Amino acid sequence: MPSSLMAMTGWPTSRTPAKPVEPEIIPPDVLLGAYSQGVFPMAEDGEIVWFSPRIRGIIPLDERFHIPHGLKKRLRKNPFEIRFDTAFREVMLGCADRDSTWIDGVILESYCRLHELGFAHSVECWDADGLQGGLYGVAIGRAFFGESMFSRKTDASKIALVALVEMLRERGFGLLDTQWMTEHLRTFGGCEISRERYLGILEGLVCRNERKS
Repeated sequence: MPSSLMAMTGWPTSRTPAKPVEPEIIPPDVLLGAYSQGVFPMAEDGEIVWFSPRIRGIIPLDERFHIPHGLKKRLRKNPFEIRFDTAFREVMLGCADRDSTWIDGVILESYCRLHELGFAHSVECWDADGLQGGLYGVAIGRAFFGESMFSRKTDASKIALVALVEMLRERGFGLLDTQWMTEHLRTFGGCEISRERYLGILEGLVCRNERKS
């Protein structure tokens, strides 16, 4: 095809290289601002929907946190190597690998960008076969907002949660937000509080200029 015709049709030539397409994301400032006010996004039917539950799930970081007896026995065997922030995108993809997921391409790229900026983090369980489970979330100031977890081998996500709590305690965090509460999280001492109480706790912990690495 003559170069003049290529130019007429808009087809890229060697003189007009195609520009890379930037993935669509939620701007980091929008995401961080939302979390600071107790709001978080999920993808539903191709749209980004924002939530602020009337009743909020949290896992206490004090003596109320509980490791189930069976998991304590499993932990003594050290079945996994715990790593932080070495495979953030892979953890998100593992969390999205299920029949129904709220993690679409926009959510994936948005949180990967937060990870690049130092606000989103992953806890990973590895063994000789590779990445076997983990979780990810967002840290702002002394608040950690858990997003999702997954397991490929038994107890991997649970062990990642225990590692997360230990790390948050060491660093003086005051909140581990789970968004909603499940029976699974209740076995660790998870509980529910009102939106008003949650926002009161959050206000004293959030400092957007402080990144937790």
